Amino acid sequence: MLRVFAVWPVTLAVSFCLLVAQGVMLQGAEKQPNILFVFSDDHAPQAIGAYGSKINDTPNLDRIAREGAIFQNSFCANSICGPSRACILTGKHSHKNGFLRNGNRFDGTQMTFPKLMQDAGYQTAIIGKWHLSSNPTGFNHWEILPGQGSYYNPDLIQMNGERKRYEGYCTDIITENALNWLKDKRDPDRPFMLMCQHKAPHRNWSPPPRHFSLYKGVDIAEPETLFDDYEGRSKLLKENEMSLKDHFFWGHDMKFHGDSQYPDQFRPGLANGEYRRMTDSQKAAWDAAYQPENDKFLQQMKAGKLSSKDVIRWKYQRYIKDYLRCIQAVDDGVGAMLEYLDESGLANNTIVIYSSDQGFYLGEHGWYDKRWMFEESLRMPFLIRWPGVIQPGVDAKALIQNIDYGPTFLEIAGAEIPGEMQGRSMVPMLQAQGQPSASWRDAIYYAYYENAAVHNVPVHDGVRTARYKLMFFPRTREWNLFDLEKDPQEMVSVHADPEYAEILAGMQKRYRDLRQFYDVNSAVLPATRGDEQRWRERDRVLTRNARQGNVDLAFIGDSITQGWEGRGKDVWAKHYGDRKAINLGIGGDRTEHVIWRLTHGNLGKIKPKVAVLMIGTNNTGHFDQDPSEVAAGVERILEILAQRLPETKIVLHGIFPRGADSLDAKRLNNIAINQIIRRYADGDRVHYLEIGDEFLESDGTISREIMPDQLHLSKQGYERWANALEPKLKELGL
Repeated sequence: MLRVFAVWPVTLAVSFCLLVAQGVMLQGAEKQPNILFVFSDDHAPQAIGAYGSKINDTPNLDRIAREGAIFQNSFCANSICGPSRACILTGKHSHKNGFLRNGNRFDGTQMTFPKLMQDAGYQTAIIGKWHLSSNPTGFNHWEILPGQGSYYNPDLIQMNGERKRYEGYCTDIITENALNWLKDKRDPDRPFMLMCQHKAPHRNWSPPPRHFSLYKGVDIAEPETLFDDYEGRSKLLKENEMSLKDHFFWGHDMKFHGDSQYPDQFRPGLANGEYRRMTDSQKAAWDAAYQPENDKFLQQMKAGKLSSKDVIRWKYQRYIKDYLRCIQAVDDGVGAMLEYLDESGLANNTIVIYSSDQGFYLGEHGWYDKRWMFEESLRMPFLIRWPGVIQPGVDAKALIQNIDYGPTFLEIAGAEIPGEMQGRSMVPMLQAQGQPSASWRDAIYYAYYENAAVHNVPVHDGVRTARYKLMFFPRTREWNLFDLEKDPQEMVSVHADPEYAEILAGMQKRYRDLRQFYDVNSAVLPATRGDEQRWRERDRVLTRNARQGNVDLAFIGDSITQGWEGRGKDVWAKHYGDRKAINLGIGGDRTEHVIWRLTHGNLGKIKPKVAVLMIGTNNTGHFDQDPSEVAAGVERILEILAQRLPETKIVLHGIFPRGADSLDAKRLNNIAINQIIRRYADGDRVHYLEIGDEFLESDGTISREIMPDQLHLSKQGYERWANALEPKLKELGL
């Protein structure tokens, strides 16, 4: 008979009994299983032996797969470092956990699986890369790299806030510190969840001295798509800034010293920061390994022996060898941890998992880095060994995602899985040797939000099923559809192919359904259009103007508002020229862009008495977005204004009418939005003002003398706007 010790907390005893009842416990075991979660950064599955790598060997990672399970269809929810980690901690997609892009600050007060595992009696620890700006919460012990961290002689932030510098190689130090915690710093009578999180193999791929000679004299096989021309897919692919051809730095990536001697082929300006951190002996070893290769290459360049493709091929060899050498150190560390589990007797009751925050481009499509929804960065490794539950050699094909990790860990711990978690526990699937239930997902949803940032990858999202992948690019409003069975390298989008019309329609429906299921509303998610030059320049001007302060009246909106500086210029001068007014309108903006601007500088130092807000018609015009979603975007803007300008009165305009007549679909959508947003008026701070009738003829049509394109105002239209607004401004003290 299984005993529940009286010294346990009641909640833990209940959780333990539930765990046993669910069949999760090892046969004959009287303890919750430990979990060792080893997590790396940017480790592409195609660089793991168990996933069929043709370019490297990973014997220790392969051991996990051989003694447990490998998941072939494991995907991230957002292919970038910080957001992927936030998805894992919360079991939620980025739009729900609030960490959409690197540079955000993770809200550590929210629900995370480590906190709930603590409640279930687990000791939790994280050692290594964190990359979420705020300090970890939910951990009994933590020691983290600041930001991205360094490969050589890294600093690690301690729980008291101090930084401790370790001499040596980061991967080895993280492994050693994780082992030290396991050996000496935990309570051996309690189960543990240890997250050992490596920096490697993140850029700039600085390997340890013991692996400098690995792959020397060997040509690593090139990917077939190394010289991809990006035809047959979205035109946005050609705007990328993550190509081997154009975007590797002379020092940072390629490990040359000094200024770039060939700036057309190697970008100048970013030196190898790791070299600067090294001790003299470390530098000597580094130079002994790299300088002869560098000298040989430079001699060939000066002799004119290398074509442009030859240079790209040399870059690939330098990049891929350094990348694989970094991975080898990770594999070494995994081996050391597996060996300790064996020697200590912990192996039989410890679940071992290896994963990475996303995949990575190893020259495929001519790229390095990640972000795009193509397979190389969408796929992430997931290897798991669970003695007594998972039989050796399981090859699982189910679609899993990193939002599933948290729910899985919680069920293993016997803890309740919160309903707000969007992922699903994999425990039943693991018990069924990788076979999913009939109700398991048929598709995963992916979203990337870091627009106009490093590498110039645009915002996009999409869905992937077992065979097909659909991507949507909001800026160009393009769909791309790939048949992964016929085109596994994703070289040609078949979205316009008549033979795929039904498949496209079905995938678009699945896309809409999953967005609704996961409660995705782009109207409330801050989004920049900084990859568009005109928008970027306009945004910069508005921020500069706002920093001057001294504003009583602010207009906030899109092109209709910006038009006060065009057709409405004379009307503006007449009505607002002497009223300390500022125009914060940008053509083409939707609610999400205004949200971004108001939280990224456009409010500057202004504290207006009144702000006039009219936004949302582009949400209708661009996407026919559901009125409730657009209204939520407007509501979020009002919340931001309340937080940042608590003394400012808001005039919330109903969205102006548009289109040819009263039954125009886009006009009707705006009317539906207005029906909702009018309720946001409280008669105190927020005043709703519907003046749409000012622009309509008696029969409901719009005169082109008022709106030349039945959307934007003429000079006469701006005069009508000003006259209709004036009584409300006077009422509010202007």
